[in-house]
Amino acid sequence: MKIAFLINNAFGIGGTIRSTANLSAAFADRHDVEVVSVHRSRAEPALTFDPRVRLTSLIDLREGTAGYEGDHPLTERPGTMFPYSGATGNLPYTGLQDARIGGFLARTEADVVIATRPDLNGYLARDGRRRYLRVGQEHLSLDQYREPLRTDQTRAIAGLDAYVTVSEADAAQYRAALPDVGTTIVCVPNGVRAGAVERSTLDSRVIVAAGRLIPIKRYDRLVNAFAKVAADHPGWTLRIYGRGPQKENLREQIDRLGLHDRVFLMGAVSPIETEWAKGAVAAVSSDMESFGMTIVEAMHCGVPVVATDCPHGPGEIIT
Repeated sequence: MKIAFLINNAFGIGGTIRSTANLSAAFADRHDVEVVSVHRSRAEPALTFDPRVRLTSLIDLREGTAGYEGDHPLTERPGTMFPYSGATGNLPYTGLQDARIGGFLARTEADVVIATRPDLNGYLARDGRRRYLRVGQEHLSLDQYREPLRTDQTRAIAGLDAYVTVSEADAAQYRAALPDVGTTIVCVPNGVRAGAVERSTLDSRVIVAAGRLIPIKRYDRLVNAFAKVAADHPGWTLRIYGRGPQKENLREQIDRLGLHDRVFLMGAVSPIETEWAKGAVAAVSSDMESFGMTIVEAMHCGVPVVATDCPHGPGEIIT
């Protein structure tokens, strides 16, 4: 088959991008696969896509390049799709997105189109064609949405052929919320590709965490927890990988607790597998994890995971 993924920005770093890279590579074993990034923010993707997967983009946002379209006339017109604040660094919705996404959905020769975020599910439901299978993906969870996005998202699901969550609990919530919708709602957990790294020896006395430095990940909770045991376990350190707006707050907290030589903000690293393999324990401190790519990545490298029992992923992954 010809399978096309529609993603807001394949050139960044995040769980949706990683899972799309993994799934597109798996499909490429048997199918013709394309990943269509609505926006292009850099010359090369930060995460590695399988060479068999075509990576294309619809809008070039690389300032200073010949193809830059940030000043396109259609950017002066408002977009008509409901906004999703997690898309592409909160860029405004414009007529250019409407034109490019709608144009792609009209002309694609794909047999299956998979949208990966609420706004893209909306475009696929509204502008998609019945000649191909229209599949929406949920990379967060129903409980994470507030109005009016929650209503906009659930209304869009009715216009899709299938809607895929990453946890069984979330699939059950969507079915209960949409009892009269004919869309197939199923859970397909995320997977990771087999890596080339050797499994952890588990003797490093290093705790590893990775993800965006945003409030919901609660790395402040993780640092506080480490502070409570640091004195009794002087040989242990904590490494937090990722980037985001909480970096300076975390740095201040680490310094205030006197942990500057024990807790390290490592920045974003790709590929991350070699860093997981250096750990003896992986930690997830989130208030909410719809799935938890970091959990299965760490486990794949032989590292046990300690996580908060937050909705919904950790409880379905960790036994």
